[in-house]
Amino acid sequence: MTHEMCAEARDPKACEQRISQLRDKAKRVRAACEGKQGAEQMDCMVKERCTEAKDAAKCEAEVRSGMARREKIREACKDKRGDELRACIREQRG
Repeated sequence: MTHEMCAEARDPKACEQRISQLRDKAKRVRAACEGKQGAEQMDCMVKERCTEAKDAAKCEAEVRSGMARREKIREACKDKRGDELRACIREQRG
């Protein structure tokens, strides 16, 4: 899948390397928060994800706002399936 995602990038090797780094980071974050549940896990995931950011507070705020936006969309579209669900998500994203 990485190859397909990066096939049309200006620099496919750099694209594949970037995706590989993101996957590695996601694995580290999941491993660091393993065994935690609910809100505690969510807080851990946000903190771990933003540890290497230049501005950790800004990173955490952006991650939390994205989570809130996704939750709002999930709630608005919860009873829909298939094409109707896709249309609802597009509409909610604006």
